[in-house]
Amino acid sequence: MMNLKQVKEIAKSKGINGGKMKKEELIRSIQKAEGNFDCFGTARAGHCTQEDCLWREDCLATA
Repeated sequence: MMNLKQVKEIAKSKGINGGKMKKEELIRSIQKAEGNFDCFGTARAGHCTQEDCLWREDCLATA
């Protein structure tokens, strides 16, 4: 799992100012910036169709 500092570094590299965003909000912003579904933390019953998502492990643990 990535910590908030690591997520902020990725966001910064994508031109996103994380400011005071929570980790979940920041990851969704990164997903949108990459042209992906901004679905972090919304998987139900451990089901996710985004097999190649960078955030999959964190997402399933959060959902």
